[in-house]
Amino acid sequence: MTTPTVTEAAIFATLRKVFGFHEFRPNQEQVVRAILDRRDVFAVMPTGGGKSLCYQLPALLLPGICMVISPLIALMKDQVDGARANGIRAAFLNSSQSPEERDQVMRDLYAHQLDLLYVAPERFSLDHFRQMLARLPISMAVIDEAHCVSEWGHDFRPDYLSLSALVTIFPHLPVAAFTATATNRVQQDILDKLALRNPLVVRASFDRPNLLYDVRFKDSVEAQIVALVRSNPGKAGIVYRTSRKSVNDTAAMLQSKGFRALPYHAGLSDGDRSGNQEAFIRDEADVIVATIAFGMGIDKSNIRYVVHADLPKSIENYYQETGRAGRDGEPAQCTLLFAQGDIPKVRFFIDAMVDEVERAKALGALSKVIAFAANSVCRRRTLLDYFGEIYPHANCNSCDICLGSREVVDCTREAQMLLSAMVRTEERFGATHIVDIVTGSVSKKIRDLGHDRLKTYGVGREHDKRYWRQLLDELLAQRVVERSEGLYPTLCLLPKAVLLLRGEERIEMVRLLEKQKALATPAVRAELAFSQELFELMRTLRKQIADEQGIPPYVVFSDRTLRDMARLSPRDAEGMLLVSGVGEVKLERYGRQFLGLIDRFCSDAR
Repeated sequence: MTTPTVTEAAIFATLRKVFGFHEFRPNQEQVVRAILDRRDVFAVMPTGGGKSLCYQLPALLLPGICMVISPLIALMKDQVDGARANGIRAAFLNSSQSPEERDQVMRDLYAHQLDLLYVAPERFSLDHFRQMLARLPISMAVIDEAHCVSEWGHDFRPDYLSLSALVTIFPHLPVAAFTATATNRVQQDILDKLALRNPLVVRASFDRPNLLYDVRFKDSVEAQIVALVRSNPGKAGIVYRTSRKSVNDTAAMLQSKGFRALPYHAGLSDGDRSGNQEAFIRDEADVIVATIAFGMGIDKSNIRYVVHADLPKSIENYYQETGRAGRDGEPAQCTLLFAQGDIPKVRFFIDAMVDEVERAKALGALSKVIAFAANSVCRRRTLLDYFGEIYPHANCNSCDICLGSREVVDCTREAQMLLSAMVRTEERFGATHIVDIVTGSVSKKIRDLGHDRLKTYGVGREHDKRYWRQLLDELLAQRVVERSEGLYPTLCLLPKAVLLLRGEERIEMVRLLEKQKALATPAVRAELAFSQELFELMRTLRKQIADEQGIPPYVVFSDRTLRDMARLSPRDAEGMLLVSGVGEVKLERYGRQFLGLIDRFCSDAR
């Protein structure tokens, strides 16, 4: 049976009426048209690039049910909430539902009353589920988070390998696979494993221009976290820590200072973990402190900052985790706190790996993260280069390097002081003790060892300990010195150190400017072009509506839509439909309340 061709008018009418957009984002139209032409698709599109629209729009225009295979239960719920808010008939089948809820979904399926059905790969692999699919009018199959197929990806899941059966089960239907992160190697591995048939392959730019990348020297980590959270009052943010203990400690510390912060890690009970996640999604908590277990199940669009207080495991992880910020396209900041002292902690776990291949892979991934953090090269350029993309501009204007918040200083003289202290103590001490010597510490250990009588004692009092620790980090990064293995690592000199001590080499260090420029992208500065007071009033109204309906606030309207609304201040339904993200369904559901608020605000402002 042939299906009638979908007209261009129908495509754009659906885009406008259902999703509230007047034009496609880059690559979306190409993917949508390919699916409507019954062609397989593989698309690598960054987070915030609008992947869900690429299959939700065709799902509305093709007769039948679009089956979406999605990895996490929480993500399914968010996606279904978002689709339903736009008037799309969507549901999910998973283990979180009661038997009665699953029965209702099945009745809706057999009555052809659904456009979208979300399932986990584990369910798809069950024989009885596949037999059920044969009795349903499936229009297309979608694989979300397709990098899970690849053993070279950052989140390989064996259950995803069963998805290679899709092209056999649905020989005449389009199969579309989407992911936000995939190197060229991972991309080819996915294509090989899924055996897609002459697919349209779209590799969108990995550039997220609304994200500002900032790497800072990790010093007093708790104070640094507090300062970052405090600089984003009332805004949603994620703080990533490596261990469950550091997650609990950091969350408790933030709570003690009055912040609405909650922990999230695999060690929490299912109830606590889902409860904390739900509170964050519903804007009842501003900060989630989490291990990397957190994030893939979150579709929250208004996260305004992400802090990595510990080293991420790989560039893919870092990109994926920072990508959870600014999904609505609005400005967001990504801060990585980095010190060379973190490296041995990560190495300890890597060295414990039994599998040599996995250990080598983890070491290679770690070295790339260190290079990203330690180099004085545009952060955006380095990230894009990792994914095989060339950044075409000399200055990205949205990372700490390009914004000029750092300066390069000659620190040869100070480096000689540190090296001399190591030589005079026979390279038998660690970083803290060497810094204590050059800064003139009066500690008992210094006096007992007689190190207060060394020629280098106190020669560096003009700088604080933070400066000296950062310089030691630089000496480690530039292979001037190295740290020994073991529980109490000591510092020893490498060949380059001898040249420095002789004055035959110089060393420079990138330092934060004393009066740091505000890290602000053009997009951040553009925020001032709307009424902040009206925006905050609309945020309050959005939260009230969301609570009444039992959905996350960003499902009502995204921050981007509220800002556009605050800028345009529409006074009638026609004007409201000009706001990006307001379609006919949302206008009907929420338009009257927001128009009333805008009208009152404008009247009071006169």
